[in-house]
Amino acid sequence: MKQDICEKEIITPRDFPSAYPSLPSFIPSRSGSNFALFDFSNSPASDQGKEDRSITYQSLLRATLFGPDKPGTPASRVFSGYDESGPGISHSPVKAPRKVPTSPYKVLDAPGLEDDFYLNLVDWSPNNVLAVGLESCIYLWNACGNKVSKLCDFGISDGICSVGWAQCGTHLAVGTNNGQVQIWDASNCRRVRTMEGHRSRVGVLAWSSSLLSSGSHDNSILQIDIRARDDFASKLVGHKNEVCGLKWSYDDRELASGGNENRLLVWNQHSAQPVLKHCEHTAAVKAIAWSPHRHGLLASGGGATDRCIRFWDTTTNTHLSCLDTGSQISNLVWSKNINELVSTHGSSQDHIIVWRYPTMSKLATLTGHTTRVLCLAISPDGQKIVTGSGDETLCFWRLFPASKSQSTDSKIGSSSFGRTTIR
Repeated sequence: MKQDICEKEIITPRDFPSAYPSLPSFIPSRSGSNFALFDFSNSPASDQGKEDRSITYQSLLRATLFGPDKPGTPASRVFSGYDESGPGISHSPVKAPRKVPTSPYKVLDAPGLEDDFYLNLVDWSPNNVLAVGLESCIYLWNACGNKVSKLCDFGISDGICSVGWAQCGTHLAVGTNNGQVQIWDASNCRRVRTMEGHRSRVGVLAWSSSLLSSGSHDNSILQIDIRARDDFASKLVGHKNEVCGLKWSYDDRELASGGNENRLLVWNQHSAQPVLKHCEHTAAVKAIAWSPHRHGLLASGGGATDRCIRFWDTTTNTHLSCLDTGSQISNLVWSKNINELVSTHGSSQDHIIVWRYPTMSKLATLTGHTTRVLCLAISPDGQKIVTGSGDETLCFWRLFPASKSQSTDSKIGSSSFGRTTIR
């Protein structure tokens, strides 16, 4: 028998118009089709059969891809690792939450670390040196060499209330109980300047690239230009009680201050009066942090009777959101490597929480201290923090991933877990 051999013709998309000139208008008609031959009836029983077969097929597909279902597990839970955004949207795996170590990798005993909510006695320099105020002394801990040295001792004449490193990393500002602000050259253990102007203790300090700001129990903020001969360039008066929170924005254009009268104020570089005033907190505002990821995004935390973290957009003067944490908030710091922040807490939880922003979901709760956590500083590589407590210990934690620009592991605090003293 002779067979006809048909050659296959390959048609490219550009041939469609000529190959099938009537293709757009072609609509198949099913009026003459005999569905009974294929058991495609439209009866309810047939519809039920199709549904049963579909369910069976889906069950087999799930078992093949993900293994057999656990007893009592709904089918929807099998696909819980996928983002079901809706029809027509491709499904991509949801990232598993990042695991954060919940134990400190290092602990330093810090005898004499005061249990005072309004003091700021710990800061970590860009050169990887930790400054700690213990009673009348300041100690420096070199994180690379794990060495401790004493910078100064004020004796019985004065006490340490705050410390803050300049952005250059070599000079340390010190606020004292008598109202002085001193500048120390840490490399040479030498005091280079003393500024007067406050009438009471200086509990908080904040550096910009050109100014040093100091907040005091006398309710005022002094703006100090250390290049000038005068003790201070200007005085900011807006708080009605002790200034206990102070932080410059990353672009040095705005200064946020918190007071014991529960107010959060925002000042610009040249203003003698606050440009923004917020009175929503119901306790002292010590915890303040600017976002390094979004211009004008500010976080503030309230004390024991407030317990809330609030977020603000200073570019639009908008209150964005509020979260009740359930305990006193003593400090906030934002990671520069990832959009997360850390809060430290006092009464009644005494713990540290890592949050993912903007969802404010908890990534980890750290419980290494036995009394309220009052001090917080972040390492220059942005991967670690140190916390200080009334239990007279400093705990070091690895919390954040390295930034994209960091190609190798940092040596900051790289020594194995151990407990030593900072004195």
